[in-house]
Amino acid sequence: MRMMVGTVWIMGLVGLCGLMGAGTHAHAADAGVLVLEDFQSADQDGFPIDWQHENQRSQAKGRDAYKIQSFDGQKFLAAKDAGQRVKKRKIDWAPKAYPVLTWRWRLHKAPSGSEPIAALYASLDTDLLFIPVFTKYIWSAGKPEGTIVEGGMFSGSEIVVQSGVRPVGEWVEERINVYEDFKRMHQHEPAEKAWGISLFAGPGVEIDFGTITVSPAK
Repeated sequence: MRMMVGTVWIMGLVGLCGLMGAGTHAHAADAGVLVLEDFQSADQDGFPIDWQHENQRSQAKGRDAYKIQSFDGQKFLAAKDAGQRVKKRKIDWAPKAYPVLTWRWRLHKAPSGSEPIAALYASLDTDLLFIPVFTKYIWSAGKPEGTIVEGGMFSGSEIVVQSGVRPVGEWVEERINVYEDFKRMHQHEPAEKAWGISLFAGPGVEIDFGTITVSPAK
């Protein structure tokens, strides 16, 4: 269920990215909000702590492509020419109690033909082979907002939440009810605890990811 898409944040706005605390467990930001990731902790190379590479054969490229950066006191994950996913597993998050997923992203560059530009994967369960069952929320260069592509045996369902190559250089907030989306797309209840989240930035794309939170439905 898509609740609100496309709220543009002024670059200098003081937001959730300044919240402290990170790790594999979600932590409280304020009443009713859990922070899944705020990109406060990086290793010596700038890669976010507790995150893993989707493709272990190209770790060097992934470590170079995803870096935690800071601007005006706010930290975020900057992706540059990634072309692969990074993931955070075993987050202490109950999707039924905290169904509303919110995140920000800021596009800087998207080469012609980039599809998708970027994506956030919400994995709320695993199948019988323990493969994550996910819904993929994408920023598409050409598909209209609201476009839904049903997943197959080895691919997740896809929902377009942002379309086009604008705005550039401005934070855009997405607010999604992942619990309702999961039930609608996969026709069953998710697990009691979510499997994790993943982020993707396309080849040649330059985009930032801000704080990722969950909250109860209102």
